[in-house]
Amino acid sequence: MNRVRLAFAAALMIPLSAPLWAQAVVPVRFPAGQTGTVVTDRIVGRQFKDYRVNLRAGQMLSVNMATVRGAPYFNVIEPGAGDVAVFVGSTSGSNFEIRTRMSGGYTVRVYQMRADERRGAIAAYRLSIRATGGAAAHPTAPAHHPADALVAGTPYHATSIIRCRASAGAAMGQCKAGVIRRPGSATVHLDTPDGGERTINFRDGRAVSSDASVAIRVTRQGDTSVIRIGQYEYYEIPDALPFGG
Repeated sequence: MNRVRLAFAAALMIPLSAPLWAQAVVPVRFPAGQTGTVVTDRIVGRQFKDYRVNLRAGQMLSVNMATVRGAPYFNVIEPGAGDVAVFVGSTSGSNFEIRTRMSGGYTVRVYQMRADERRGAIAAYRLSIRATGGAAAHPTAPAHHPADALVAGTPYHATSIIRCRASAGAAMGQCKAGVIRRPGSATVHLDTPDGGERTINFRDGRAVSSDASVAIRVTRQGDTSVIRIGQYEYYEIPDALPFGG
């Protein structure tokens, strides 16, 4: 389960098969008097596109994708989160909805999986982006920055050691863990005993996704989330790490 670490902020929820380069951000503006818009577009091969919509905290954001050709996917990234997505379309589907917890630019990133990238496939789509509960924010609206202090010398709000298993045939071991917290969500980064890395996202009090290309399975043991990924990976993450306390 070796992972190339570009930087923690980029150890994201985009699957490992997603592209690593992008073209310019595409601003999204709603027509006067409207609460949303539909973008008809396409990408080719390794290309991916970032659609940026500026919103205020408390709005309801919904994103839906209809495929016209090929197999496009989209991720959603909150303001100030770098490349850490709160929604990963390749594992979670083509419909997303959330009440925004901070003001700023929300990014909808459209991409293809690696096999389609390599053969130069064309993916065409219709992307519906809507925001209700107030007008879209002015483009200069500031993003929210959490007040949670960082652990000295790290990019994390807290660090810990958790029980884990990361590869086939391995015994239970220990993973070094660090967390970046945001209002209502958190991203836990794990350094695994086999020298690899894993990133797991939490939202609204529960683990929801990882940077793996398969869905996570979560069970609860008291105040701990037991997370399984694929056939072998196993992580025990106590609530105090992603949520504090």
